[in-house]
Amino acid sequence: MRSEPGIRVGDSGGEVAERVRQVIGAAGVSQREFARRIVMDPSKLSRSLSGVRRFTVAELARIADTADVDARWLLGSRTDASVKSSAVRRDRPAGVAAPEGGRPLQIVRETVRLIAERGFHAVRVADIAEACATSTAAVHYHFPGRDELLEAAVRWCMDEDTARRAAVIADAGDAADELRQLIELQTPYTEQQRWQWSVWLDLWAEAARSTAVGRLHTAYYRQWRATVADVLRRGVGQGVFRPTTDPDADALRLTALIDGLATQVLAAAPDTGTGTSPEDMHATLLAHVNATLSAPRPLTED
Repeated sequence: MRSEPGIRVGDSGGEVAERVRQVIGAAGVSQREFARRIVMDPSKLSRSLSGVRRFTVAELARIADTADVDARWLLGSRTDASVKSSAVRRDRPAGVAAPEGGRPLQIVRETVRLIAERGFHAVRVADIAEACATSTAAVHYHFPGRDELLEAAVRWCMDEDTARRAAVIADAGDAADELRQLIELQTPYTEQQRWQWSVWLDLWAEAARSTAVGRLHTAYYRQWRATVADVLRRGVGQGVFRPTTDPDADALRLTALIDGLATQVLAAAPDTGTGTSPEDMHATLLAHVNATLSAPRPLTED
C-alpha cells in the first residue's frame, strides 16, 4: 500500500497533535469515535497524538473537513481557526451544504455502495466522484491512493457492523437470546443485509491480495469470533448453554457456518425458490445451536 508522506510544514508534529487534540475535545466525543468519524485506524490516531508518528496531509484534510476547521490552522500556517481554507472546500460549490458526516464519510459510503453493486475492481475513482457529485481531485485529496480508499471502506464496514452487534446484544435478555439475535442480524433477509454481505465477500477476496486489508480482515474476524465466544461463555455461566461447550472452538465453527451459508444465500437469486434461502440459513443455524450448544431443558411433570 502506498503511504502518504507526513506533514511538511514549518511546524512541529507536537503542535499539530495539540491542535488535533483541541478539535477532538471540541467535538465532545471519545478518541475512538473521532477516529471512526475521520475513517482512521484508532491506533494510528493515538500514535499521532502521542508524537510517535506524524499525521499525513490526507488525514489532516479529513480532520479539517469533519470538524469544520481550517486545514491551514491544523498545519500551523495560520493562527486563526475560524476561517476555512479554500483548499478544503475546493470540491464544494458556493452555497452548497456539506454532505452529512462530512465529505470523507460520503466518499467512503459511496465507495462501499458501488463495491456492493459492481465489485471493487469495476469501481473507478471517477465513479466514486460522480456518485458524490464532486471531482476525482477531491476524492484523492482525502484518500490519495486507491488502496487507502479500500482500507477506509473496510474499516467503515467493520465499525458499522460492530455498532449493530453491540446494539443487538444490549437489548437481549440472556445469552441464548443474544446469540439468536446475532444470528438474525447475520442472515441476509433484506436488500440492505444482502448489500452488506456482497461488500464483505468482495473485500474478502481483496484481503487475500492486500497485506494491509488482510490485517484488517484478520482483526475484524478475531473480534467477531471473540464476541460470539463471549456470548457462549456467558451462556454456560447462565446455564442456557451446555457446560461442555468450548466457547472458542464452538465460536469458530459457528462463524464459519454463518459465512458458508450466507455465501450460498447470496449465490441464489432472491425470491426464486431455488438455492439456499435466508429462511434455510436461519433454520440451519438455529438447529445447529440447539443440537450442539443449547442446554437440555429440564423435564417437567404434568
